[in-house]
Amino acid sequence: MKIIIDAMGGDNAPASNVGGALKARDELGVNIALVGRKADIEACLGNADRSKIEIVEADEIITMEDDPSSATRKKKNSSMAVALRLLADGEGDAVISAGSTGALLTGATLTVKRVRGIRRAALAPVLPNGKSGVVLIDCGANVDCTAEYLLQFAFMGSFYSQHMLGIKKPKIGLLSNGTEDTKGGELQKQAFALLLQASDDDRINFIGNIEGSDVLSGKVDVVVTDGFTGNVFLKSTEGTIKFIMQNLRSIFTSSRRHKLAAIVLKKEFSKLKDSLDVNKVGGTALLGISKPVIKAHGSSTDEAISSAIKQAKMFAEANVIEEIQKNISFMRLPV
Repeated sequence: MKIIIDAMGGDNAPASNVGGALKARDELGVNIALVGRKADIEACLGNADRSKIEIVEADEIITMEDDPSSATRKKKNSSMAVALRLLADGEGDAVISAGSTGALLTGATLTVKRVRGIRRAALAPVLPNGKSGVVLIDCGANVDCTAEYLLQFAFMGSFYSQHMLGIKKPKIGLLSNGTEDTKGGELQKQAFALLLQASDDDRINFIGNIEGSDVLSGKVDVVVTDGFTGNVFLKSTEGTIKFIMQNLRSIFTSSRRHKLAAIVLKKEFSKLKDSLDVNKVGGTALLGISKPVIKAHGSSTDEAISSAIKQAKMFAEANVIEEIQKNISFMRLPV
């Protein structure tokens, strides 16, 4: 198993990418290809054991100022572009990048290509729900969607939930402004009809519309939505969680009695913090791409990159992409 890493992508590159690669190499036994400026990567490696570590030279870097829609085409020798070409050419089993989300999505679509028949690739993070996690698809890749896109998101999210989270028959909900069948705009109503038909045909397990308050409740395993709504929900949730955690910290340090209570509850709060920690979650899968591509968080630490490598390995070993390919005929509108 070889995991290709865009070593120059992310706020803490290349140090975090190199550190995470070494950690994952030691823990998982995977081979790593670090793509980027060799001198910078060499400096981060220092005297570390370099077994199973390969360096691939790429002297350009895609920055957040570059146009995402053309970055990998204009900077053909960027670490991201070279990493994606290696994957497309069969020189590795998965790609991880903490760089520009838009550039990675566009580059993966143009270089690695979508699964034949998939209209759009989608970002599918796994959010905590007190159980195995809930797949949110899409969370920002596709602002404007059609009902067919949402139908395909539902299938892809279901396959990901089955093979990556171990959920036998994932419950799928369509994010809307109410649980009634008639809720939502025209997009939601059209998608609802398609999802209901696919469920009646026993292709997916669609339980109907859900509200935002249901997403993290454990009621569903996959949440289907357009990229605009999904991104607003995700960012709002992240902000709310951050606000709550900051206030809890303030409360438990405000007095001696509260500090004692914090000591008693330390183990439980550590578990809660870990479940919300992006460094432990890994990254976000780009579903619909013909080979595994993982988007790591821009501020990823060594631990986050290591977690993303573990996720990439699992993704490469799972049958998610094969399931999408086999079921594509059920994921398209009749001609």
